[in-house]
Amino acid sequence: MLHFEKWISSYGYLGIFLLLMLGVFGLPIPDEPLLIFSGYLIFRGRLHPAGALLAGFAGSSVGISISYSLGRVLGLHVVVRYGRIIGLTHDKVARIHGWFMGIGHWVLMLGYFAPGIRHLTAIVAGISKLEIPLFMLFAYAGAFLWVSTFLAIGYYFGESWGHISDTIHSNLVLTSYALGVLIFCYFCGKWLLRNRSA
Repeated sequence: MLHFEKWISSYGYLGIFLLLMLGVFGLPIPDEPLLIFSGYLIFRGRLHPAGALLAGFAGSSVGISISYSLGRVLGLHVVVRYGRIIGLTHDKVARIHGWFMGIGHWVLMLGYFAPGIRHLTAIVAGISKLEIPLFMLFAYAGAFLWVSTFLAIGYYFGESWGHISDTIHSNLVLTSYALGVLIFCYFCGKWLLRNRSA
């Protein structure tokens, strides 16, 4: 596992920005423990609250914007070239876009709190061509809420940050796995029903 404590202790706000940008984009970086440790450094007086919040918000926003941009730029190519193989058609992309316009943007916002989900939602939003202002509104609001929540946890729990961090990270990972299994079962069920009716 990446020793993010050394990075943040050495590089401060720049370390927070870079690690969160890469983590939210999808690299295996423990984002929540990183933020909780940063909150602990605020508690110790080694980081300023506004600076840590700004660095975390900027890194998260840039990371999720890169994921969205990749989905938007490469999405159409994937649909045209591989759509038939993976069961993705233009009609389905249009339905996904409609879903994002309805309630999907809330998943984009709250998906930060589920590791793995946050990496996926931005790419799917890009593939479905979710409008950029709507993406920015919900993705950046989610980034602010997520960063401030975990910085606050690290600050208020102080010296106990390590134990709290391990507990929260484990529970979030388990929740993400459970969500992944449910989503997988849902699509498998739809595929089986479609094949039976055909």
